[in-house]
Amino acid sequence: MHDGSGRIVVQNLTKHFGQVGAVQNLSFHVEPGSVTGFLGPNGAGKTTTLRMLLGLVTPTAGWATINGQPFNHLGNPGRVVGAVLEAQGFHPTRSARNHLRVYAAAMGIPDQRCDEVLHLVGLGEAAHRKAGGFSLGMKQRLALATALLGDPQVLVLDEPANGLDPEGIAWLRTFLRSFAGGGRTVLISSHLLAEVEQTIDQVVIISRGQTMYYGMLDDLRKSQQSRVIAQPSDPNKLVGALQEAGLSGATPTQDGKIAIPGVTVQQVGDVAAKAGVALYGVQEERADLEELFFRLTSGQYAAPQNPPQFGQLPPGAHGTPPGGYAAPVQLPQGAQPGGWNPQSGPVPQAPPPPQGYDQHQGYQGGQGGNA
Repeated sequence: MHDGSGRIVVQNLTKHFGQVGAVQNLSFHVEPGSVTGFLGPNGAGKTTTLRMLLGLVTPTAGWATINGQPFNHLGNPGRVVGAVLEAQGFHPTRSARNHLRVYAAAMGIPDQRCDEVLHLVGLGEAAHRKAGGFSLGMKQRLALATALLGDPQVLVLDEPANGLDPEGIAWLRTFLRSFAGGGRTVLISSHLLAEVEQTIDQVVIISRGQTMYYGMLDDLRKSQQSRVIAQPSDPNKLVGALQEAGLSGATPTQDGKIAIPGVTVQQVGDVAAKAGVALYGVQEERADLEELFFRLTSGQYAAPQNPPQFGQLPPGAHGTPPGGYAAPVQLPQGAQPGGWNPQSGPVPQAPPPPQGYDQHQGYQGGQGGNA
């Protein structure tokens, strides 16, 4: 039996295809009541990780659990986890409603639930249209409807915004926030941070199958250091005055200006005025999240290096995995052990949803099954 927590735990997950290491010692947790983004360039190992989480690929080492159990131990998993890995699994001559009826019958869910989820994803008027004539965006919505049939507690979506127009992306964002707001768990993958930035709370960024960042999105934002770009009449004099004021680190830019990190425009202006240096231009710059994402994932196909760590380090627990999985590999030299250990007892209870996610409006569970 699963513990009903809605918690996803990935521990020391590793997968090799022959000599190719697709995923390397990956660990993270996904808590209910939040939306977690699983990000990385194409080929980073995102889909392989999701397939291991959903029991479609056997890990070389490590394990992944949902509600405290591997996916294949969940009994009727469609009532616990709704998953979309690709939006192409439709018979082209079967209507959207009949497509859902096949899955509903397999899960023991009444046909009424098919109509509910079609209206929920905006396909109510297309219920009797053949899926083969759907656009990519409509297929994404139908795939999401399929995932929602069992009224699941957990959603796992691989590139869910692919093919959606701007209106569809805005709808998906609102829907996922509402779904998580009911205390449910959402894990979505993407290769673009900007695509999910307004949707997610927590982020796991991987490159070459390794964790580059794991933590809250707000912490990632705070890690961005701002800088002031100034165009002084006498750069050397301004740099000297800044150093005397304890503001070091100024560097020249390619266009003849100077960049001063970690300061405000007011600070630079005050120092320049006191030193008698005229400023012909001054502005504050802050690297956006997309730029930081590119920095973290640069060198995707280069030789692996020790990745820079920002924010929270991923847990790296040892222990006996749940039944059906290979023993975890040893942590690489320099890794930090810690996190949940299955030998120390059951999976810890998830904390209550973060403040601001205790509203139960928006997504409402259907009659087809219990979460």
